[in-house]
Amino acid sequence: MPELTWQKSSYSAEAANCVYVATTSTGTIHLRESDEPEIALSTTRDRMGALIRTLKTNPSIRSA
Repeated sequence: MPELTWQKSSYSAEAANCVYVATTSTGTIHLRESDEPEIALSTTRDRMGALIRTLKTNPSIRSA
């Protein structure tokens, strides 16, 4: 895997619990937490969009 350039989410506070995101030239999205940076989730743009839409339209999921 090529070296990824990680960016801290603009929604993460200045505290230690931060979410980082990186993308590849093929469009794969990678997510990781600052607590365990060696563990990363990989997804596609379409699937990430579906997750965000679901969270926005179903507030009860966010509070679970």
